[in-house]
Amino acid sequence: MKKYVISLVILIFSFNTMAQDNQTNNLPYEQIPEYPESYTATNVVARMIDGLGFRYYWATEGLRPDDLAFKPNEEARTSEETIDHILGLTEVILNSVLKRPNDGSFSSKGMSFEQKRAKTLNNLKQASGILRSSDADLEEFTIIFKRGEKTSEYPFWNQINGPIADALWHVGQVVSFRRSSGNPYNSKASVFTGKLRN
Repeated sequence: MKKYVISLVILIFSFNTMAQDNQTNNLPYEQIPEYPESYTATNVVARMIDGLGFRYYWATEGLRPDDLAFKPNEEARTSEETIDHILGLTEVILNSVLKRPNDGSFSSKGMSFEQKRAKTLNNLKQASGILRSSDADLEEFTIIFKRGEKTSEYPFWNQINGPIADALWHVGQVVSFRRSSGNPYNSKASVFTGKLRN
């Protein structure tokens, strides 16, 4: 019986490890997707989100615990706290294109760094995919905040200068912080081509 229990524990651990490897090995945005054949408002925003996804992928690839704990001074966020904020911003982006209110119910508490990274990248991929396949007017994708009985709504313009631009800003911080903690990101990742240089 003892051998059976040990074998079962080993089997469960192996499946869990394989699932985690699968979660991190199949992440989107290792390279930017091909661009659409035509320019539309939704395609342009989808491409902006793809650019954010590519930058985030390489900004967070290979981060160590020391990198995640780094902050330039006592008043600043750590890299991991910045990553938490970026994840929250991608929730706002995704909720907007899903036409779903931001009600404060999402929390990254208890998630590992790998889970946060995967969730962030997959949020961006889903949002980009919805926009790319949509022929709707961007006016339909408002940002809605719901706190108890109070609801506030903002036009898609705020999505561009708000969560999308803010997430790009913070990805730059992660890159800067990881340089400062002695682990620069892969310099072969070309943000211009959206691919790794040879």
